[in-house]
Amino acid sequence: MKKLFTLIALLAVVMGAKAEWVEDYKIDYSNNTGFPFYVMGYVPEWIDGVMTDLGANYKYVAVEGAEETSDVIVTTQGGVEYYRIPLTEPAWHQYFIADGIPTELDGAYTVKAMVKASEPCTINVNMGWGWGQGESTGASVAIGTDWQEVEWTYSGIGGTSCNLVAQPGTVTATIEWKYVTVSHNAKPPRPVEWIEMLDNHRDAETPWDDPTVRFDDTENNYKICAWGKEKDRNVNAEGGWDPFPCDIEQEPDGNHVFVVHGQPATTEGDASAWDNQFWIQSPKAWKAGTQIKIHFRYKASKTVTVPTQTHYQNPSNYLIWHAIGDVNFTEEWQDFDKTLTWENDMDGGWSVAFQLNQNDKDAINFYFDDLSWQTMKLDEGYFVAGSNPADGLEYDFDNAVQFDYDEDEALYTATIGEEGAYVSQIMISTVRGNDAAFKGATLKPAGAITDDPDNWLDYTESSLAKLNLPGAGIWKIYIDEGYKKMAFEMLAGTINEQIEINPNPTVVVVNALERDDLADTDSEVRENEGGTGQPWDNQFWIVANRNLSAGEVTVLQFKYKSSIPAKTTTQCHKEPGDYLHWGAIGDVNFTEEWQDFETTFTVPNEADGMLSIAFNMAEIKDACKYELKDFVWKLEDGTESLIHQTGSTNFYVKVIGEEPHVFETEGINNVVNYNTVPTVTYNLAGQRVSNDYKGIVIKNGKKLVNK
Repeated sequence: MKKLFTLIALLAVVMGAKAEWVEDYKIDYSNNTGFPFYVMGYVPEWIDGVMTDLGANYKYVAVEGAEETSDVIVTTQGGVEYYRIPLTEPAWHQYFIADGIPTELDGAYTVKAMVKASEPCTINVNMGWGWGQGESTGASVAIGTDWQEVEWTYSGIGGTSCNLVAQPGTVTATIEWKYVTVSHNAKPPRPVEWIEMLDNHRDAETPWDDPTVRFDDTENNYKICAWGKEKDRNVNAEGGWDPFPCDIEQEPDGNHVFVVHGQPATTEGDASAWDNQFWIQSPKAWKAGTQIKIHFRYKASKTVTVPTQTHYQNPSNYLIWHAIGDVNFTEEWQDFDKTLTWENDMDGGWSVAFQLNQNDKDAINFYFDDLSWQTMKLDEGYFVAGSNPADGLEYDFDNAVQFDYDEDEALYTATIGEEGAYVSQIMISTVRGNDAAFKGATLKPAGAITDDPDNWLDYTESSLAKLNLPGAGIWKIYIDEGYKKMAFEMLAGTINEQIEINPNPTVVVVNALERDDLADTDSEVRENEGGTGQPWDNQFWIVANRNLSAGEVTVLQFKYKSSIPAKTTTQCHKEPGDYLHWGAIGDVNFTEEWQDFETTFTVPNEADGMLSIAFNMAEIKDACKYELKDFVWKLEDGTESLIHQTGSTNFYVKVIGEEPHVFETEGINNVVNYNTVPTVTYNLAGQRVSNDYKGIVIKNGKKLVNK
């Protein structure tokens, strides 16, 4: 077997591929005259080339069809007009500050922004790669009153094209943005070979071989690389209009181009977005994880921003709402170049569709030329790479082991790990030759891996599947391609053994104080409008003894009750208070009686490296005494306790006005109130009492005796 982890190989990697700082994305807002992204209800305005958020005291309503109006109209980069309307109470708001950021699966990125605010504030900024559960990760960003380049980071990215969404919420300060950059520290990519997929007509200089090919002709429509649709042209039997091989016309300089002569979009509602369309058609369907490079030249008879979608083989056969991002057309020729990894929800897609009328209903002519659709040449088959986080052994995808085919057994087999370099985690992929492609085309077994070559597990295709082995060692892996099953056998090493794990009996008491009213009313427990309170004003954390990796399966158990019925939400954090991901073990519903909680929790990709689980204990407005005890947090296989079985060092608490701190088992805990809103009186149990309550009380953060 080829040795993967020898000193020579490691030195070659270090000396030949030194990490360097790579800028992946930059937007300078001074190059725009209006908001250039999709509007999510709020429209930042352009003042002297600066993107300006005027705060939560305004809302924005599209002029077209508006029921409310104002004297101020704000126009986006795409020409869409909105009324700016003052509010009597602050309203929660958010908006894009970047979109179409090329990222790698499992990547770590640093964002820098030149920003200031009219008063100091802290906002959340999400990096997202989709709109479903678990498809974003957040960061808290502190903004001062002077221009300053603020920096923050993300890790465990689960997509290959990301956006940044600023969420000031109910912050009323004016926030100004000059630019945003996104970068990462990475080794130089290995040289790759790109293969051109569009060999026919891509430059429009020759006529179509058969311009009568129909879009629904699956046998031949891949021969057409450019399709068009114009309203009321190529009418079908149902009265609609079908795509057709795009027109080829000659420009005054003799150059031939593809043209869509868009007609006025009159279809009612959002459907008018596809009254006129253009498609760049591939000669084949693309598998998720495939590296794609797309190039074309483009212009239009009017400045307009055009969104794109992914479609199946037949143009107009919709697959998913995104593709290569928005394309900003002007009246001058531009070149579009983008390298991307075909995402999971784009699997099976053939073409990129341009929604020509999504942002402008006018009759606009669109011109395209020099279409190029390239794919990265990769080794294909089955490949495995290994790591051992405990020993600091990292993945080396360039030297991933290829599976051999055993003719007698009709199986693919590979061995990973070696003496002195045991592996405890692996990734199995169907391609090799590029790190991002390897991570995007992995296989994931259903069920726990065991040291048993007769224990065959079904497997499916999955992005970024890191497989935790039940021990560190040298492993042989078997793949039955026909039945889509795999099995594992340890050849050398040590299987993890179960240990005795007893509940930690510490009784954690969190005397959560009354918070100010929340601004939003989307939950039953948030009864009042207005205010500045947040669900995380009071918090509790269970802190692991080590950082956890994505995919690790754990079991969490504890007993719990509260002084009044209450709900807590949960999040994944690094250190307590260092937010990582919004989803953890779900909601926990407290009652006045002791209950038993138990759940199996798998660390999500977005929370790779997490250390703690946070309980947000201000989901209800009222003061509430929470009690928790008999904690168990362990690996699912019972081989490791993630917390100490005695003592309180794994438990942190915070209430209004405090920073997170270790829970103290002696004395009065977390009863100081720095909330400036109420002059509210609490007893030593953290319960709200009347001002004439007799005895020791807490008022305005001070302990007093009421006589």
